[in-house]
Amino acid sequence: MASQDILIVDDEIGIRELLSEILQDEGYSVAEAENAEAARRYRNQAIPKMVLLDIWMPDTDGVTLLKEWSRNGQLTMPVVMMSGHATIDTAVEATRIGALDFLEKPIGLQKLLAVVKRAMSQQIAPPKAAQGLQSLGNSAAIAALQETLDQVGKQPLPILLTGEPGAGYELCARYLTPSAGPFIAPNANDDLASAPQDLVARAAGGTLFLRDIAWLERKAQQALLAMLPKLEKQKTRLVCVSSRTLDQLVPVFDPELLRQLTQIIVPVPALREHAEDIPQLASQLLAQLPSQCGERHFSRAALQLLQQQSWPGNLDQLANVVKSLALTCRTPEIDVLPASRLLAQIGPAQGCDAAPAPAATMPLPQLDLDLPLREARDQFEKFYLERQIELARGNMSRVAEKIGLERTHLYRKLKQLGIQMQKKNRNHEEE
Repeated sequence: MASQDILIVDDEIGIRELLSEILQDEGYSVAEAENAEAARRYRNQAIPKMVLLDIWMPDTDGVTLLKEWSRNGQLTMPVVMMSGHATIDTAVEATRIGALDFLEKPIGLQKLLAVVKRAMSQQIAPPKAAQGLQSLGNSAAIAALQETLDQVGKQPLPILLTGEPGAGYELCARYLTPSAGPFIAPNANDDLASAPQDLVARAAGGTLFLRDIAWLERKAQQALLAMLPKLEKQKTRLVCVSSRTLDQLVPVFDPELLRQLTQIIVPVPALREHAEDIPQLASQLLAQLPSQCGERHFSRAALQLLQQQSWPGNLDQLANVVKSLALTCRTPEIDVLPASRLLAQIGPAQGCDAAPAPAATMPLPQLDLDLPLREARDQFEKFYLERQIELARGNMSRVAEKIGLERTHLYRKLKQLGIQMQKKNRNHEEE
């Protein structure tokens, strides 16, 4: 894919076409992306000279995409944000992350051309190499992985990353990429067969990252084998991922290609193998979510519950669960109750072989036995009362009767424990 001067990212086709026509009339080459996913694919394969990025899009908002590019070292071009109804806080946040400017819709012609001219004259310094793999955690398992990557990174040979889906392979590949080098990750491995020369040229001096070679067809395998000497000549590192074990690859892979790709094999640990990182990772993921999710934080009990899960989808699955909780939770604190409901849908907790418990029998979270007696008791009482309120569907008369407390005493206890009652539940209690 040839890199264009300007990438326009907007979910409204009319705006994309209008801006494209204006900029092409001014002599610029233009590429268009209808949403964040299309922009993500484009940026993985090319580097535009600047980006016009809409803030409000249906799949991922522009501020989140900007954060992602910044975090991944891909914010190597000026980005100008666009919106018809963004707040000042959103514009300030985007500027803090790295946006060059902000255009308010409807965009005036002279303002557009002036901002584009300024952006096209900007020189963005290449991002510095990551200081570590903090986005994967700080446990002994991740420290050992980083040490291994540091060791194999000194070799010019291809590197094969193995393990379960979603374990953080791209972060590892980016860690191996020189700070000033390109990072090329084709969206489809079919590009190996259709445009091998283009991939070699764009990845020169950097990294070519192939997300999963386990399903490469023979034609793509032959193209990759032919590319290897050219990648070496261009001083380009090849980093591949395989979701299949070596013995599973043998029957379906070209023997010579398999020999070349398996000279250095680095296993990447599954999330459950460094579960002690989960509370930190969940909190980091929550903090990185866009501002419209609101200010959110996890309770200690909720983080403990997240830590107990087996996470078959690893980091990708954890990120989706955190985002879902942030968007659906009704209070600033994400506590054990909403976390339990959602986690019941993804399987049993770590170490469990039985089927998930029915929704009506939500598991008791792991209690922190190192707390003083009073705090441990409060932790249990909060979980217990939230569960009883859920079972009674907010009818406080039934809750009070079931647990043997006067309602006045019950309300005092709820206030003491910080349990917020929804107004509709308070109105419903006399039913």
